[in-house]
Amino acid sequence: MPPNTTASSGQKPGKSGRKKGRKARLFLIVLVLAIIGGIAFGAYWSVSTVRASFPQTKGSIKLDGLSGPVNVKRDGNGIPQVYASSDEDLFMAQGFVQAQDRFYEMDVRRHMTSGRLSEMFGKGQVKNDEFLRTLGWNRVAQKEYDTKLSASTKKHLQAYAKGVNAYLKGKDGKEISLEYAALGFSNDYTPQQWTPVDSVAWLKAMAWDLRGNMQDEIDRSLMTSRLGPKQIADLYPEYPYSRNKAIVQEGAYDSVTGTYARTGTASGASSTAGTGLTGNTEAPAGFQSQLSGLYDVLDKVPTAVGVNGNGIGSNSWVVSGSHTITGKPLLANDPHLSASLPSVWYQMGLHCTALSAKCQYDVAGYTFAGMPGVVIGHNQDIAWGMTNSGVDVTDLYLEKITGEGYEYDGKVRPFSTRKETIKVAGGASKTIVVRSTEDGMPLLSDRDDELVKVGKKATVDAGAPDRGDGYAIALRWTALDPGNSMDAVFEMDKASDWTEFRKASTSFDVPSQNLVYADTEGNIGYQLPGRIPTRAEGDDGSLPSPGWESKYRWTGYIKQSALPYEYNPKRGYIVTANQAVVDKDKYPYTLTTDWGYGTRSQRINDLIESKINGGGKISTDDMRQMQLDNSSEIAKLIVPKLLKIDVADPDVRQAQKLLEGWDYTQDSDSAAAAYFNATWRNILKLAFGNKLPKELRVKGQCLNVDRVDTTGPADADQKVRECGERDADQAQPDGGDRWFEVVRKIINDEKNDWWQLPKTRTQKATDTRDELFGRALRDARWELTAKLGKDIDTWSWGRLHRLFLKNQTLGTEGPRFLQYMLNRGPWKLGGGEATVNATGWNAAGGYGVVWVPSMRMVVNLGDLDKSKWINLSGASGHAYSAHYTDQTDLWAKGELLPWAFSDKAVDKRTSDTLVLEP
Repeated sequence: MPPNTTASSGQKPGKSGRKKGRKARLFLIVLVLAIIGGIAFGAYWSVSTVRASFPQTKGSIKLDGLSGPVNVKRDGNGIPQVYASSDEDLFMAQGFVQAQDRFYEMDVRRHMTSGRLSEMFGKGQVKNDEFLRTLGWNRVAQKEYDTKLSASTKKHLQAYAKGVNAYLKGKDGKEISLEYAALGFSNDYTPQQWTPVDSVAWLKAMAWDLRGNMQDEIDRSLMTSRLGPKQIADLYPEYPYSRNKAIVQEGAYDSVTGTYARTGTASGASSTAGTGLTGNTEAPAGFQSQLSGLYDVLDKVPTAVGVNGNGIGSNSWVVSGSHTITGKPLLANDPHLSASLPSVWYQMGLHCTALSAKCQYDVAGYTFAGMPGVVIGHNQDIAWGMTNSGVDVTDLYLEKITGEGYEYDGKVRPFSTRKETIKVAGGASKTIVVRSTEDGMPLLSDRDDELVKVGKKATVDAGAPDRGDGYAIALRWTALDPGNSMDAVFEMDKASDWTEFRKASTSFDVPSQNLVYADTEGNIGYQLPGRIPTRAEGDDGSLPSPGWESKYRWTGYIKQSALPYEYNPKRGYIVTANQAVVDKDKYPYTLTTDWGYGTRSQRINDLIESKINGGGKISTDDMRQMQLDNSSEIAKLIVPKLLKIDVADPDVRQAQKLLEGWDYTQDSDSAAAAYFNATWRNILKLAFGNKLPKELRVKGQCLNVDRVDTTGPADADQKVRECGERDADQAQPDGGDRWFEVVRKIINDEKNDWWQLPKTRTQKATDTRDELFGRALRDARWELTAKLGKDIDTWSWGRLHRLFLKNQTLGTEGPRFLQYMLNRGPWKLGGGEATVNATGWNAAGGYGVVWVPSMRMVVNLGDLDKSKWINLSGASGHAYSAHYTDQTDLWAKGELLPWAFSDKAVDKRTSDTLVLEP
């Protein structure tokens, strides 16, 4: 297996299967040689062991429970299109086929959502399971299934589970996946039957990773140990509404009807009268606490689709036919999520042989292995995409514990309690007690000793109850209430127009997503769905709140009819990329105080407008090219000032000259992009990072800082050695577009306090922006010399900015030989932080890629068969399948695969056909 892969080494699809077969055989030879060499716990795995789990894709298989035959047609990339004559058969076949390709991934996911990872991986996962059991995702999913979901949704879930279990029947672990063979050496774990609730619970994991501003809430509180209120405000500037357009630009909230109207009056829209909201961004007096323990426990929870709630973004936009070559809409989407292997997405088509009341679906797109239906994609009439809205649906509360209860409005209320027993592979079970408030808020502080310290340190006002042994920390989150999101998936899949799509969106409780829409009739639209809380006056959800006063509890939810939307706007396009949903002057409710700052969205707006204003029409390939835009907006702001700095050192000057004439694009082979991003990283570190508390700084970064909380007499010269505590991909300043806005606000204030640095033993003090920028240029030069060599002709952004795809369990925690077999990469990438081609990196931690466009699609509503798509990895989760990473090289180069939809187009691209028979 080649240890290094570049974006230019891909094999084009459609080639003879012989080349893929040789590659697969090479993988098998390497595997067998490694094993014969004494690895894998001294055991021998034969070629047949590796191949045992490969799916059958030709011929026929009999499945008990089918009412008729089902055809599974796979193209040259192994992407399945399923054809059935009833809904039940369709979803049963979907479960069977996904289990063929991805059951191990599905199994790990359900163990995560149910807090049962220890059953598979042993005692190292007990802490994670304790926290996940406290959140109770699986319990909520069970309640949804029992009390909320429609009868038809339950039937689809049952059929899907029946298909998964039909695949499992009679198989041992090694026949399901190579990973089970590895687990078999250390424990006697055997996969259990799939249940409908296993599918529903995955939506909770999605919602957790896309939960909104909890991380900002924690970070703002942590900053109070070193920064004052004005400094913290500097680091969280207002959203730039005048520069970066909101999603919804037409219509307004109608205070008379209490709905959002396309062309309604904005009367009262900027007022909060009657809403109980003020839009205030200040915390209730005194509620600023050091929440490092909470961060620690949150960070340890395995990610489902994102980076533990941090930095999550996506692009989706739609252009009406008046601006396209086809005369019909084009819709693009690329969600930005954690890089994983296999990809979080699974491409699939679900087709009824004839649409009828008995069989209602003809849909294709992206779904999650383990969940029936299609989450993002198109059917025969409409297409839709999603981006994370970022609305604030979580709040942290400090709770005063008294005896066996907690204080609330001057009285002591009892906790609701339950016992949870965690089974541990190779060890003794552990029982924990989960405590929750009467309104269902679990106490997160019960799960980690560090959280106890948070409650002891929390700063509160004089009116707060005595802290005693400290305050507990509880979580209010919309996803902990049963909802109907699974209903929404099926309703969207069969919606035929805007009215039906919008009705379906009302069931999409969590996670709240920006929904972008287009149809074959030429209409385009946008809808914000979700269960979004309203809060009491003076509480905007930006900081932890006092749980002992009812006035800080949520007051209700925004009505669905009052949520912002657009339909056929006059401008002829809609862009969503995690920016503000609506201008704050047009809407009375506080959706969040922590939008993305609109850098990507405005760049997409500008690209579309440039094409339109130039008299051109937009094509499918134009949409693809926009997805690949590598332009750095922060470079456009900073580089002109960097070039004016007089640099004496000839080596630094040589590097500085790379920026002369640079077009600000971050291509993988660009030396200028490498040097600029290194300079930007060092600007952030010097101006901001070294001034943040240790809880936000990267692990291993140690500084001599002024001592805080000294017990003796004040001593201004007293210093203490303090080391950062955050993982590299989570630390601050991360360099995202919030930091773009922070720097933009002070860039012309040359003597701003943030530019000032004290003198050290090795460095002069800096008093101005240019002095700090000059030091950053020097530091960047020598950092890249160490990383890439002294010869700048050998530098490139891709050498720094590399993507590694890792199996999310044994590929990160397993023996090294197993990691080698399961993981792939690296790929040298272009793009960067807050660019449209959002290959994210964390400036505090380094240059490696931490999240990516997890898939890309462009839907052509004029001819659905001319749509295009790509996945991050491949259809298969089997490490030595030809379809494990067969899309990654194409993805890295920005290419898209043909997306066949009609029967004729699918047949033309079909390589293998499997018939599932009753």
